[in-house]
Amino acid sequence: MDDQNKNLLLATALSFVVILVWFLVFPPPEPVPAPETPATQQTATGQPVATAPTAADPGATAQGVPGAVPEPVADTPRVKIETPRLTGSISLLGGRIDELSLKDYRVTLAKDSPIVTVLSPIGTPSPYYALYGWAPGSGLSLEEVPGANTEWTLENGETLSVETPVTLAWDNGKGLVFRRTIAVDEDFMFTVTQSVENASGRSVTLAPYGILARHGEPEGLKNFFILHEGVIAMADGQLTETDYDDIRDLSVDVREGARAEVVQVAQNGWIGFTDHYWMSTLVPTPGSAFKSVTKYDEQRDIFQTEAVLPTQTVADGETVSVTSQVFSGAKEWEAIRAYQAAGIERFIDSIDWGWFFFLTKPIFWMLHNIHNLIGNMGWAIIGLTLIIKAILFPLAFKSYVSMAKMKELQPQMEKLKEAAGDDRQKLQQGMMELYKREKVNPAAGCLPILLQIPIFFSLYKVIFVTIELRHAPFFGPFRDLSAPDPTSILNLFGLLPNAGPEPGTLMATIFIGILPLLLGISMWLQQKLNPAPTDPTQQMIFAWMPWVFMFMLGSFASGLVVYWIANNTITFTQQYIIMRSQGYAPNVFGNIKSGFNKKAKSTKK
Repeated sequence: MDDQNKNLLLATALSFVVILVWFLVFPPPEPVPAPETPATQQTATGQPVATAPTAADPGATAQGVPGAVPEPVADTPRVKIETPRLTGSISLLGGRIDELSLKDYRVTLAKDSPIVTVLSPIGTPSPYYALYGWAPGSGLSLEEVPGANTEWTLENGETLSVETPVTLAWDNGKGLVFRRTIAVDEDFMFTVTQSVENASGRSVTLAPYGILARHGEPEGLKNFFILHEGVIAMADGQLTETDYDDIRDLSVDVREGARAEVVQVAQNGWIGFTDHYWMSTLVPTPGSAFKSVTKYDEQRDIFQTEAVLPTQTVADGETVSVTSQVFSGAKEWEAIRAYQAAGIERFIDSIDWGWFFFLTKPIFWMLHNIHNLIGNMGWAIIGLTLIIKAILFPLAFKSYVSMAKMKELQPQMEKLKEAAGDDRQKLQQGMMELYKREKVNPAAGCLPILLQIPIFFSLYKVIFVTIELRHAPFFGPFRDLSAPDPTSILNLFGLLPNAGPEPGTLMATIFIGILPLLLGISMWLQQKLNPAPTDPTQQMIFAWMPWVFMFMLGSFASGLVVYWIANNTITFTQQYIIMRSQGYAPNVFGNIKSGFNKKAKSTKK
């Protein structure tokens, strides 16, 4: 076996093994339709969180939030939320933001599919809501501060919109008047200003807080290694991700009265829950200290995140107000980047860029900007492939030049083999001298293939994680590049209106779509740039490899298969042109014909 074939076989086999192991250990999950309501389960009691945050500073003596009872959903007065991108309502019982849907996103591709719901109130199958309040300090009881069941009144505004904030008010009857003004921007950020007016004749202390409560784990939880779903938090530049299983395993915190993890944030931070494409996050004012809490109530199976702001002292006749924000919506790159530019530190990292973030971030940036120019994500992926190949072209040029020179050296290498006989050391020494004299690097052919592996994984991450690829169409039957190829021989590759086999099933693995077929053909043609190796084992591996890849990648996101096809096509063109320019003309059709002739002879025998 000559060194060129050894290196090519090594590089190809290595990429095959890495992708195969990745596929087996972390298989692409079956697509789960985004739930119409947030994917959580109601607890047996149907109650919101009763455990209370404490004040942010160690010396505070804040008590807890009043216990709550199930909310009568149908009879509860509500304030409507209506913006160009959001629809929902705020419950006046507790003043909760607990009903929120996204106008721009539907659960499935069907035209009559309902829009995606992010937050849902108590009484629905999946309660998930934002709740604000004040934890009482010394001299105040739980009944004197607003809690989960406080009946607020609408003081100003009728409908919460981008132009019109609303103000809720509650008088505790003992000289304290609480107000909560809620505003919303054109995307997914709510601004909540809490104030307390003291006419009680005494000074009071209390700590403002925000809570995100989620009843049970999401029903559509993917539990996929490549994707984080659960609590995500940033504290003074440090990002942490906690899965639901790990939240359940938190140690019991005596101060919190539940399983909890408490982090004191000095200046900048945020905390909340992240799903595949959606997120709800509490965001205190940048530059302010607060206590970040992750909590689990195992008795009622409630997951909770809290942002508890420093204790406020309100003198008699004084009014104190505190402002914070809550994000609840789609993890759109442009929107989240704009919030980060406005001062929310590392907010862009709420998107799960993964271990290869140094590749996934620039790859997505390029893909996003190409899509903005072209307007079609499929063609944007092809454009991205062209750019990546252009960046790697100097390395590819050296590789293909080296391969062409190796072909020219074949006669001399055969003479060395004859002269060396069974003396392998003499053969290796002679080959090294030949490579050095002719300035040929036999390992150069491996590098472009090896570099494709992290790029392939990074693009896979981008396509799987980012919402911009969700339901992104290409053409014809390819209406969602984040999903596997929907075509199959069973629907005449998209010509018939019926759907193909269910992704993830044996039928889908066998009856693959048109894109995996094109992938196999493109890999096969790329092989034919060189004659088949003389070694029978190598011949068998090379003969089967395109078709193994074809079936193996058939269940991957179709956008990834589009990239691979484009990459193979460009590689074939580059290699053919460069090798011809070096005096070696690849005989593609001759190699194809030779392959069929060998098969025919083998069949006759």
